[in-house]
Amino acid sequence: MSENTTQITVLIASRPYPLKIKTGDEAVIRRIVSEVNDTITLFQNTYAAKDRQDCVAMALLTYAVDLHKAQLKPSLNDTAVSDRLYRLENLVSSVLNNN
Repeated sequence: MSENTTQITVLIASRPYPLKIKTGDEAVIRRIVSEVNDTITLFQNTYAAKDRQDCVAMALLTYAVDLHKAQLKPSLNDTAVSDRLYRLENLVSSVLNNN
C-alpha cells in the first residue's frame, strides 16, 4: 500500500467489504456508506417481503438511475449531486474490484 492510500473495512447491508482508498477520502466514503445503508433500510421497511439482496439491488439501481440522469443533464450544474454520485460510483467499483 502506498503512502497515499489506506485500507478500511465498511459494512454494507451488514456485510464487510475491505477497501483500499485515498487517505483523505475516508470521511466521504463512510458518509456514502451510511447513505447507502439508509437507502437499503428504507427499501427493507417499505418492501418487507423482499430479502436483503433484493433491497441492495434496488438501492444500487436507484443510485445508477440518478447517476445516469446526472450524466445526461450536465447543464443542471448541480455539482453536489454529481460529486456524490461520482464518489458512490467509485465506492461501488472499489467494492467490486476487491471481491
